[in-house]
Amino acid sequence: MQRLWRWLLVLGAVLAPRTGLAQSAADSAGVRAAALDYVEAIYRVDTARIVRSVRPELAKRGYFVPRGKTEYASEPMTYAELIGVARSWNKAGRVDPEKAPKVVQILDLQDQTASVKLTAQWGTDYMHMARYDGRWMIVNILWQTPPR
Repeated sequence: MQRLWRWLLVLGAVLAPRTGLAQSAADSAGVRAAALDYVEAIYRVDTARIVRSVRPELAKRGYFVPRGKTEYASEPMTYAELIGVARSWNKAGRVDPEKAPKVVQILDLQDQTASVKLTAQWGTDYMHMARYDGRWMIVNILWQTPPR
């Protein structure tokens, strides 16, 4: 019986998911920092944080329900348009950056790529990140406004 347990333990170790092996505290911190730079750039009207955390070849698409409509609409956004959003979205200070939601959940983290869920004032962003010259940066974002 003891031999069977030993065999099951070894088999479990061999078959266990390995995504956690690539994680380190530095990687987690880097991924979290990139996501927070993105959301704080928009809350604090600070485009330098977009430049620091988002790749210029960004692919971003959002889903929202336009005013007076009941169906979702979809809209792509370029890197340049994201810089514009960071410049203007909270320019009037209608959202307090200290109190605004900014919940970062790392869904998957490997040695070169990561998937992140960010909950913010405007809804939920799902991000794909990659490591560039040792720095974690956002390359894709899929977002939607809160469900009705």
